[in-house]
Amino acid sequence: MTAGIAVQREVSLRKRMPLRHFRQLHGPEARNLFHREPEPFGDDHTDRELLAVGLGATLYAPATRPDLAHTISRRAERGVCSMVIDLEDAVADHEVELAKRQTVAALDLLAANGDANPLLFVRVRDADTISELVEQLGAGAGVLTGFVFPKFDSRTGPAYLDTLSAAVQRLDRPIYGMPVLESPGLVHRQTRDQELTQIAELLAAHRERVLAVRVGATDMCSTFGIRRDRDLTIYDVRVVADVIADIVNYLGRADGTGYVITGPVWEYFADHERMFRPLLRTAPFEESDAVPFRQYLVSRDLDGLLREITLDRANGIQGKTVIHPSHVAAVHALSVVTHEEYSDALDILQVDVGGVAASGYRNKMNEMRPHRSWARQTLLRARVFGVANKGVSFVDLLTALVTV
Repeated sequence: MTAGIAVQREVSLRKRMPLRHFRQLHGPEARNLFHREPEPFGDDHTDRELLAVGLGATLYAPATRPDLAHTISRRAERGVCSMVIDLEDAVADHEVELAKRQTVAALDLLAANGDANPLLFVRVRDADTISELVEQLGAGAGVLTGFVFPKFDSRTGPAYLDTLSAAVQRLDRPIYGMPVLESPGLVHRQTRDQELTQIAELLAAHRERVLAVRVGATDMCSTFGIRRDRDLTIYDVRVVADVIADIVNYLGRADGTGYVITGPVWEYFADHERMFRPLLRTAPFEESDAVPFRQYLVSRDLDGLLREITLDRANGIQGKTVIHPSHVAAVHALSVVTHEEYSDALDILQVDVGGVAASGYRNKMNEMRPHRSWARQTLLRARVFGVANKGVSFVDLLTALVTV
């Protein structure tokens, strides 16, 4: 056993604060908002399904930041539960070696504190970088959750996954991979089905080491010379929306063969002159006496983000890549299970036979067999994001997170 691995194991046994969503909300405030508060998760990184759902808003940070470890700790205190240290697009070519050194140093520093670090990943440029970082890490290996594989396809995938397997053996602990699907061969209609078939076979062979599949919509848009406007969601860009639908079709199935698919990045975070009306209705904010808060969200372009998160969920996608801290609260507020969803899920899972019954809310029918997969996924999400009290809306949750 190497000295680095010995140190890593010593640190991993040290008592740490548990990782938990909404831990910045305390006491009466949390009890007023939640019927069931979020559970701690991620302590030993062994429950892959729970970890994948718990990713939530995954915040990217350039590895070249001089205060990288401090930035990660500060973001964790503000509710970020998953972060990616980026060695790829966010780093200039001449700074790659510096970025690698800072990544190792930051992870080693974070391993020494007693706070709850987020789930931490490194987005590498190639498979060789995985081996290089694993060789250099000391105690920091104990806080590393895994690696993000950019431009993952049938050509690059085998090297990424084989190198990940070697890293797992060397570190003797769970380490996960998150492929990013964004390559032209996947985007182009005439090669997409073949690519997705091969990608599905690759991932199935390494299933226990694949945490989630990420969607790289920015690179997909680049294939067509498109940059999505902030007045539109990614689902309005039809050539990209079609790719996302096919990814979910191949890789997001609820029959035990699928994976958590995470939503693409929302690029905007500042005010602009609008061509279209805001996407947020006024009524929910009036009900919560929060009309000025609606204006704040609109002024920060967060109304488009909220719309896209809702469409992500409707299309079988959970969690989201984010590049700005202001986006985290929006993703997490909309990830909380509503009291109505929770009530329906419990009713559906109480019986093993089929049939139909009225919802406890008396506003819909629950079909016991067709809705069973949805109910299971809803209760899993309830564990990591909690269940809102009856009458508590996403407006109440988002207001609490933004003003805490």
